[in-house]
Amino acid sequence: LNIGENMSFKVPDLSYDYNALEPYIDEETMHFHHDKHHAAYVNMLNGAVEAAGNLEGKTVEELITDLDSVPEAQRGAVRNHGGGHFNHAMFWEIMGPASGEMSAELNTALLEAFGTLDDFKSEFHKAGMTRFGSGWAWLCSTKGKVSVCSTANQDNPLMGKKYGGCDGKTPILGCDVWEHAYYLNYQNLRGDYITAFFNVVNWAEVSRRYSETL
Repeated sequence: LNIGENMSFKVPDLSYDYNALEPYIDEETMHFHHDKHHAAYVNMLNGAVEAAGNLEGKTVEELITDLDSVPEAQRGAVRNHGGGHFNHAMFWEIMGPASGEMSAELNTALLEAFGTLDDFKSEFHKAGMTRFGSGWAWLCSTKGKVSVCSTANQDNPLMGKKYGGCDGKTPILGCDVWEHAYYLNYQNLRGDYITAFFNVVNWAEVSRRYSETL
């Protein structure tokens, strides 16, 4: 994911305009979030990979799923900034101005796991609201079985419990609940932001990611 010709990580371009998610996510927040926050994670990750010396050529997914292979001196930086890069690269892709169509397979999996789509959204909302401080709410899939979890900071479900993940489950939908993701527009109303988030979910992309877990 996002390996450049010089083997350094890069911030991916958005596939839609910065104002495309309004009124749910405002243009100013998108500029700050994508151009500043995500760029900072990428810069710090590149620095950590270069300092480690033995990680060149690895994808960010390979790095965060095998943190034990990262030299201890750089492990914390790779965990935090590699997680930040992976999480945000996914975040931009699972959102969009058009929701796309949820696949029948994903719809069935959500109904089997949660009863109704509203019950799924309620469980996801709860995961985001009960995450103390900064973190993420996730919908994950393990061999087609879906579940909701949350992680702190920039941890990712793929990292496994040792590094703050969710048993190595594969995330297919993530909502950033760091304050920088919503504070310009929603101030302290995280719940309103999470509710609004569902208006910009690209279900076609989430379905694609789900299909890869089957």
